[in-house]
Amino acid sequence: MTLNHLLEPYQHFGVHLGLERIKRLLAALGNPQDCVAFIHVAGTNGKGSVCAYLSSVLHTAGYRVGRYTSPHLIDWPERFWLNGQFIDLQDLEDLCQRVIAAIDPQFEPPTVFEIVTAAAWLYFAEQAVDIAVIEVGLGGRLDATNVNDHPLVSVITSLSLEHWQRLGPTLSHIAREKAGILKPGCPAVIGQLPPEAEAVVESRLTELACPAQWVAPAQWSEQPGWATALGVSYPLPLKGGVQLQNSALAIATLQQLQQQGWQIDAQAIQTGMAQTQWPGRLQPYPWQGREILLDGAHNPAAAEALRQYLDTLPPQPITWVMGMLSTKDHSDIFKALLRPGDTLHLVPVPDHLTATPEDLAILAQTLCPDLAACHCYPDIIPALTAACGMESDRIVCCGSLYLLGHLLRQSA
Repeated sequence: MTLNHLLEPYQHFGVHLGLERIKRLLAALGNPQDCVAFIHVAGTNGKGSVCAYLSSVLHTAGYRVGRYTSPHLIDWPERFWLNGQFIDLQDLEDLCQRVIAAIDPQFEPPTVFEIVTAAAWLYFAEQAVDIAVIEVGLGGRLDATNVNDHPLVSVITSLSLEHWQRLGPTLSHIAREKAGILKPGCPAVIGQLPPEAEAVVESRLTELACPAQWVAPAQWSEQPGWATALGVSYPLPLKGGVQLQNSALAIATLQQLQQQGWQIDAQAIQTGMAQTQWPGRLQPYPWQGREILLDGAHNPAAAEALRQYLDTLPPQPITWVMGMLSTKDHSDIFKALLRPGDTLHLVPVPDHLTATPEDLAILAQTLCPDLAACHCYPDIIPALTAACGMESDRIVCCGSLYLLGHLLRQSA
């Protein structure tokens, strides 16, 4: 039985925040999370990049390192990283079968994310990792990863207004949920936050007596492609100015570990940072003889980061290939990205609750009436094929990580 078939009976439960189901499930599995030393990373954007930097450096430093992130781009094993390798699909299916066998039918069934998260804790415990880097799925306080009260470091990367339907209508509400990963007396590393969110997080840090480090973005070094943060210089392989903040958060977290006795020297930091990979974020990708740019840009803050990066490149008309989920803030994403003279190709996001291309086209043309053209397509492949015909344009595919995953699966 394939993993998708294994998980299918639990798909209809969707996103259902809460810790009762995951804690019951982990207890049935022997509470493997209690055997894992870990770093916990929350935030609206930048979580994945920070996790990628940390896991790469710690692996380079000689530690046995696990990393759990979501969502995946192509297939489930991408979520489970151990010492530079994704888990074997058969091993992951076996793990999930064991987790599902531990479900007590007397109680409310767990969600897919809870099953997979329980499998991650079980995997890292049985693989005897020295340390795991765990990315929050959604929010923090009630996220299925929030089941161990003793993180080595808690990290909050950024905060902006997203998933407000589940996390609350204001930045203050969202900040309370993200700050739910903070634990009494455990060190915290915090990125730059909007004032409204910063006040909430600061209050929670004080309440829990967490030693906290607020981290400013790194600065570019004189050496091309290198950055400096907190007295440490390192190569910065991931593109975009936002990586100055993300990489600085990783450096601060590594310094917190050093203070706890972890052996991470300057060479490990430089080599590990240089080897960091995080696909789907400002990723150049070959397509039909052209180089296109892939980026999730799935919320306004991520869209602004993408636009800022594009504005650093030589001026060139842009052809966008975009699809978005129906739950996203389409107006603010379009406002951040579109400029007069751009061409827009709109597509659905397959197998997810997608915004219809026709509705997006109406909105885009209202917000940016000076587009060169706006077209709708039933799938990303014909849209990209048409975009590649715009020989003088830069081609950018964005709007949803799920859309990028669909493209990468189609072209694998």
